Amino acid sequence: MRRLDQVPRAREGYKMGLELGRYSELSSPLASLQGDVIVELRDSTTGELLEYRELKNLITYDSGILAARLFHDSTDPAPAANNGLTMLAVGTGATGNILSPDAPQRGQRSLNTEIERKAFSSVQFRNDVGAPVSYPTNIVDFTTVFAESEAVGPLNEMGLMCTASTNPLIKNPLPPGPSGYDPTIDVTGYDIMVNYLTFGVISKPNNAILTLTWRLTF
Repeated sequence: MRRLDQVPRAREGYKMGLELGRYSELSSPLASLQGDVIVELRDSTTGELLEYRELKNLITYDSGILAARLFHDSTDPAPAANNGLTMLAVGTGATGNILSPDAPQRGQRSLNTEIERKAFSSVQFRNDVGAPVSYPTNIVDFTTVFAESEAVGPLNEMGLMCTASTNPLIKNPLPPGPSGYDPTIDVTGYDIMVNYLTFGVISKPNNAILTLTWRLTF
């Protein structure tokens, strides 16, 4: 079983090519983006590993909007602020069977039932063999740690977001979708979710620490 310090090479894993056609103008900046999500649940007292999973990401249509906005002007909408990815959110609203929920779709714009969001504990560049480096590369890890009292519940969905507010208590979600995706909506002032993932339920108790690492390879 691969652990956090045994990361895949940059081109290993499952490549999420974005669909061509109706939304190609939104997704083209991220056509080669691929990702892995590492889930680690540990008992906060003993350190015992309660659960470990490696999952694959899904790129949303809205990721293309965020990428285009950053390429157009990285100071938009807030100069001297981080206008890229800021938080990871978890929820309990994935549709379908609780152990095998419906596959995520790229038209999803927010979590169905979000219960907690949190800023990243760390953001780390890595080289092509997975080692952490201090210079920019095309591989970056976004890690969020939920403490004992945080994100407690039967989790089965998560999303990587550029939030409109730096306060995790202030939420500005777009309609969840995924049906009826409308690329003409002005997303200014809304949370933009660039990745959405559903998974078999992970029961987070109040005596465990949940560490989620979302790795993106461009």
